[in-house]
Amino acid sequence: MSTTEPATAGGASPTPDGGPNYLSHKQIMVVLGGLMAGMFLAALDQSIVGTALPRIVSEFNSLDKLSWVVTAYLLTSTASTPLWGKVSDLYGRRPLFIAAIVTFLAGSVLAALSQNIEMLIGFRAVQGLGAGGLMSLAFATIGDVIPPRERGKYMGYFGAVFGLSSVAGPLLGGLLTDGPGWRWIFWINLPIGLVALGIVGAVLKLPHVKRSHKIDYLGAATVAAAVTSLLLAVSWSGPTNGWGTGTTLALLGASVVLAVVFVFVELKVAEPIIPMDLFKGRIFSGYAGYAFLLGFAMFGALIFLPLYLQAVKDMSPTRSGLALLPMIVGIFSASIPSGQLMSKTGRYKIYPIISAVAVGAAMVMLSTLSLSTPYWQLAIYMFVMGAGLGLSMQITVTAAQNSVPRQHMGSATSTMTFFRSMGGAIGTAVYGAVLTSRLTSHLTDLVPQAAQGMVDQLAKAANSVQALHALQQPMKGWALHGLVDAMGDVFLVSLPFLAIALIIAIITPEQRLAGRNDGPKAEGEDSLESSAAAAMH
Repeated sequence: MSTTEPATAGGASPTPDGGPNYLSHKQIMVVLGGLMAGMFLAALDQSIVGTALPRIVSEFNSLDKLSWVVTAYLLTSTASTPLWGKVSDLYGRRPLFIAAIVTFLAGSVLAALSQNIEMLIGFRAVQGLGAGGLMSLAFATIGDVIPPRERGKYMGYFGAVFGLSSVAGPLLGGLLTDGPGWRWIFWINLPIGLVALGIVGAVLKLPHVKRSHKIDYLGAATVAAAVTSLLLAVSWSGPTNGWGTGTTLALLGASVVLAVVFVFVELKVAEPIIPMDLFKGRIFSGYAGYAFLLGFAMFGALIFLPLYLQAVKDMSPTRSGLALLPMIVGIFSASIPSGQLMSKTGRYKIYPIISAVAVGAAMVMLSTLSLSTPYWQLAIYMFVMGAGLGLSMQITVTAAQNSVPRQHMGSATSTMTFFRSMGGAIGTAVYGAVLTSRLTSHLTDLVPQAAQGMVDQLAKAANSVQALHALQQPMKGWALHGLVDAMGDVFLVSLPFLAIALIIAIITPEQRLAGRNDGPKAEGEDSLESSAAAAMH
């Protein structure tokens, strides 16, 4: 027998027909403060740590384990994302969001106290475990308290979180590392996290329908193992050991086998971690694929633009963070008006289409970068990139949430986040492999025949900004020229994936966004197109 917890101040009680009684604008703004603080923790951590890594590995004398500081976080955050969403569907958003914040803060404190690189890697994994819940649960909670038709009004706030973290991360990372020390990049999470805990604990009192349930432990284990195998292959073994080695191939094969096993498990269990029924809907499955491809494409720009600014334009990490501001302005300038229009009209299909075109155009522009490209020109390219991302970052999540039954809100939201994260992780590895191979090729063409023996040395130097700047002319000129040419190839590699994303955006049907007074969504409720088709018959 199902029972419903009573509504409390700041919460939303179900209506008699089972639909949610959404929060008022004033209540939403208070709740958003806590959710955005939690999201800011996860978003900031992705950009603040990179600045401090050279100092960390120097202190611990462990350059060979540098990649694991990033990979450990990536592994646990990505693998745990669907688990957080499903468990929150069973037990409620509030306790799980609080648990995610506490887990992230515990990992931050332990990371700050690390005495060696192995401890830091382990505690970064704990941080990642919490981060996997912060982003997906925040979006799922938004789906609980704001009707789909009105979510566009609040998109600018979400864009602000990502924009602020993109600029503040390198700035804070540089200031703290050069000031009190790299450990403060973890200590700074405490005040932000405590504010988020205070707001969420005080005002986020959502009702939850209690029902009998059974945790899908086998599904959780297989999805975690599949993701771990894939990410180890693309983030560690491939770049380190080579893509054709036995270890890399074994990890890739294991990820495929485990993914197939996971699908079979999910089709059989009563409470799947990722309900396979979600993918029967063309809207959800279409935008899940779109999120994967856009994540794949955009991470190339987000990773290599700071490298271009620091290596080629000789900017400090702090200045390069500020130099990314045009991209942030682009995100705001597109996400706020498109969100307002989406709320006004209830339509959204055009925005992912324009997004794929704009990001593709930005990639073509970025592929033309050279050693002498003026900053104002790069700023225009970054603005176009930001505008493209701003047109789809939250709109696709809203569209996916709107297309599924409300009891699957957490699973649907976390699955969308999961696909975007996987796209980013795989894209980062692919772009890294392309950069390495094309760099060697370009250097071979650039370096005079008499100096061909230096190609490998120059390619290795290009992996470090400090090593690049330490080179003497003409070697430095050759290395920088080869690096810029290789980056241009990387940006062009994203175009086929963006073309597929554009096709998906065009063929994915649209469903009117539900408003505040709409009744509950039925289990099998589908898109506008299917409704029209039914009417025709």
